[in-house]
Formats: sequence, structure tokens, C-alpha cells
Amino acid sequence: MKTLETLTFECETGNYHTFCPISCVAWLYQKIEDSFFLVVGTKTCGYFLQNALGVTIFAEPRYAMAELEEGDISAQLNDQEELGRICRQIKRDRDPSVIIWIGTCTTEIIKMDLEGIGPKLEKELGIPIIVARANGLDYAFTQGEDTVLAAMTHRCPEYNAQRYKQNQNSIEDIDESNITLVKSTRSLPNKQEQNNCILVLFGSLPSTVASQLNSELERQSIRVSGWLPSQRYIELPSLGKGVYVCGVNPFLSRTATTLMRRRKCQLIGAPFPIGPDGTRAWIEKICSVFNIEPYGLEERENKIWKGLKDYLGIVTGRSIFFMGDNLLEISIARFLIRCGMIVYEIGIPYLDKRYQAAELSLLRDTCIRMNTPMPRIVEKPDNYNQMQRMHELRPDLAITGMAHANPLEARGIDTKWSVEFTFAQIHGFINAKDVLELVTRPLRRNTDLGRLGWNNLSKQALTI
Repeated sequence: MKTLETLTFECETGNYHTFCPISCVAWLYQKIEDSFFLVVGTKTCGYFLQNALGVTIFAEPRYAMAELEEGDISAQLNDQEELGRICRQIKRDRDPSVIIWIGTCTTEIIKMDLEGIGPKLEKELGIPIIVARANGLDYAFTQGEDTVLAAMTHRCPEYNAQRYKQNQNSIEDIDESNITLVKSTRSLPNKQEQNNCILVLFGSLPSTVASQLNSELERQSIRVSGWLPSQRYIELPSLGKGVYVCGVNPFLSRTATTLMRRRKCQLIGAPFPIGPDGTRAWIEKICSVFNIEPYGLEERENKIWKGLKDYLGIVTGRSIFFMGDNLLEISIARFLIRCGMIVYEIGIPYLDKRYQAAELSLLRDTCIRMNTPMPRIVEKPDNYNQMQRMHELRPDLAITGMAHANPLEARGIDTKWSVEFTFAQIHGFINAKDVLELVTRPLRRNTDLGRLGWNNLSKQALTI
């Protein structure tokens, strides 16, 4: 089997066939505990959020809809007065530390000046108001988080190198005995290098996963100074010249650009910590930037691979096709190729080749290592064309949006919803098992149905 030396990139229709980006509210309002999200849109947006977020509407979540009526759209009502009335009620009932406005497609179409209204109400109410555009006309599914974090970047305090150095010196004095103990087992960077290791990670992850990544870096003597977003708005990390930033998700290119251009941070271009291979490469890249020799990563990765042996027996030699939905496709495909799968095509709604350069390089190296053909990468894929290609290729599994799952199942192609990978814990060494659990579930279902003697028609009826 021959491998191509370079990856092949294509672009098709220019349309986004993805979930709506305002769904980022579903995980961000839980991550930023003292926030309140106000989605400015129509009743359709409200219906979508209610269905997308499920039963959480009964838990008094910290988000609401500002529904646009005919009077708003026809400019018969004053936008500032109406939004001011809603925000005053939010302040009275919830008293959040920050209110985040999410602009939808309708606010774009009627040219609502949210960026102009926000500062005026912020001054009046005394509560920070952050405006983020998350409309489906310009952004794909997970890019809603990208626009929120990019807007929040401007609210982070300015990094003061002298003050940080004083704080670090006081911490080192307290922990001097612990540092001496660690030095006896392995070498650490000198004090000057440690003081320069100002690292901020960006990307919204569950607290448990963020803690795992913090611990992995602490094993390499790298202390994470903060996360964007933080658990609380008032604890946003300091940013500025001398601060290194590194992303944990591939859909945060706008945030990365804002951190570099507006806040003058230094971006660490690393593969993303998805799968044992990606997590190891992510840590190694950060260590290289801080002139630290990685310690025990090979053993750590090999231990995880051994624990995945049962899953690898199911996926090895199987083929998979990514239709494109959440911008995690390249990272997940790279991990699955390392697991022994054959990836025919990676559809992705939007691809920033600069931000994902390290991930694309690792994908290429993984294909060469596994002696498997380079997958075709299609940006903004045309779903009709993809259906034709799947009909010819007959993959064992397709990762797809919910809209196409049942039609593909009816044609005898097993599917897995891409949105499940968005909400699952898939980052870091420990969570590699969860990725394979999602991928193998439909494959294991087929095996179980075959043992029961169900024919293909019965399986389709059960799925639909």
C-alpha cells in the first residue's frame, strides 16, 4: 500500500452544513459560573436552544432569550431601551459578574448595533457586557465558543512581569523544600527559566479534564498560570507580552489570532491533546518552548495504548468517513489512524491551516508511520457529493451531523453523531478511551445484532 507524501486539500460549496453556533451557550454558561448569557434572536433560536439543551431548562440555568418581535425588526422599537430593560431584570434577579450577549442570524440581517449598545448599558448598569457574534451565516457549530473567547480576551487584565516575578519568588520560598525533593529525582529548569514560564491555556473544558491537563504539565515542572475561560469571570488570566498561550481545541483560531495581535501573547503551535499521541505531542511542544526535557512521556503513552487493546482489536482495519460538523475532525481522524483505522475523507466546515499546522503535520506523520493512505481533506463539503462518494467507498462508519444520520443508516452505512464528540470528555491521556467508546459503539452493535440473527432490514428499522 503506497502513501502520498502530502495531504490533499479541497473546497466545495462554501456553505456550512452544521449545527447552529449559538449552542455554545450549552457548555459555556456552565463553565463560567458567575456569567449570564443573553441570546438575542427569534423564537426559532429559542426553540433550538430549548431542544439542544434538553432538560437543563428546569435547572434555572444562567441564560435567556431576548426574542425579536415584528416591532424590533421593523425598527419601531428602541433596541437600547428594550435590551436595557432585560439586562436590568437580569441584574436584579441573578446579579451576575458578566452578561454575554450572543448575536444571532437575525441581528446580522437587521444590522442591530449590539457593539454600540453594549458599552452604554455597561456604563449604566455597572456590569461588564461582552458582545459575541455566533450566527450561523458566518460561523460553524463550535466557532460560537471561538467568538465568545475572542471577545472575552479583551477583558483580561494586563500582565505585569515585575509583579508576577515577586509573587513567584514568594511561592518558591514557601515550597523550597518540595522543589529540592523533586530536584533529587530529575533536573528542573533554573529559577530564571521558571520565572519566564508564563503559560495560559485557552479553550472550554470540563473542570476535571482541565485539572488532568494541569497535572500532566506539572509533572514536567510547568505551572499553568490560568485558563481562558476561567471558572469565574473575575478570575480571568493576565495577558500581555511575555505570556505564552496554547489552545486545546482546533476551532479556536479567532481567539488565537486575537491573543497574538491584540494582546501580544506568544502562541505555542502544537497538536491538540486528543488521543495519547496528540497529548504527548502537545506536552512535548510546550516543553520545547520552555527548554524543558520531557520526562516519562513515552512510558505514559505506551501505558495508555496497552489499556486500549480491546478497542484497537475492533477498529483495526475498519474504514471511516467524516462528513464535517464540529471542526474536531482532523484531530479525531489522526488519532483513529494511529489506532489502525483507514480514513477515506475528512470533511471539515472551516480549516485554518496556520492554526492547525502542527496538527496537520502530525496527521501526515501518523499516516506515514501506519503505512496508510493520506485522507482527503474537504473544506465546506457538499453533502450531496459526499453521499455519492460514500456510496462508492462503502465505509464501515460515518461521523456525521444529526440531520444526515438516519438517511445514511437507511442506505446501510453505520453512523455516529459528531455532536457527541463535542460534549464528551475526549482530551488528555485518560480520556482516549472515551473517543474509542463512541466510535466502536455502532460497530459493536452490529456484531451483537449479527449474533442474534437480525438481518440488515431489521437493523435499519431498529435504528430509525
